[in-house]
Amino acid sequence: MALLILMRHGESEWNKLNQFTGWVDVSLSEKGIQEAIDGGREIKDIPIDVIFISTLIRSQLTAMLAMSQHSEGKIPVVMHQGDEKLEQWGKIYSEEAKENTIPCYVSWEINERMYGELQGYNKKKTAEKYGDEQVKIWRRSYSTPPPSGESLQMTAERTIPYFENTIVPHVKEGKNVLVSAHGNSLRSIIMDLDGLSEEEVVSLEIPTGKPIIYAYENGKFIKQ
Repeated sequence: MALLILMRHGESEWNKLNQFTGWVDVSLSEKGIQEAIDGGREIKDIPIDVIFISTLIRSQLTAMLAMSQHSEGKIPVVMHQGDEKLEQWGKIYSEEAKENTIPCYVSWEINERMYGELQGYNKKKTAEKYGDEQVKIWRRSYSTPPPSGESLQMTAERTIPYFENTIVPHVKEGKNVLVSAHGNSLRSIIMDLDGLSEEEVVSLEIPTGKPIIYAYENGKFIKQ
């Protein structure tokens, strides 16, 4: 039985300020750092074979902080695929050292939903300007994007193919996989895993820094 662990990054500095973040590369807040550590302690005794992170620092920090608590003591190593110089110069020659590492793959496909012209704006002030209902539609609906941004449906069009074609094969090989990503990229993946409707996904909330675990058994993902 292989395990899939999905983890939304800890609170970011803009989460704390209640600002739309999207693809703005904001780091974790002090609370977010602690959330990542606490989340890591929850999974510290689960062997991790491979890690997937987004290109955004809050996702990457969350994965590294979580793994700093891991009981196996293996070290996550970022795999710089497609960068010839980093791949060549970052090669590990010691088989012993290699055995003590966990490959960590970076992908923009699991980045947060891009919030377009809302990025940087305070959510409360935006609701005062456009109305609560309009902002709720931009934030929670499946198919309506914010101005110049992505809807959840558009986000799913990049996250789900990457998940199915790149992440799931590792699970099918019997590996335990950690995915450190974002609220909306994970909403789209969980919508697919749990077979949620467009109406049901509106109320789906993904807590920061909290591991969500699925077991892969008999060709199916089962939430633990």
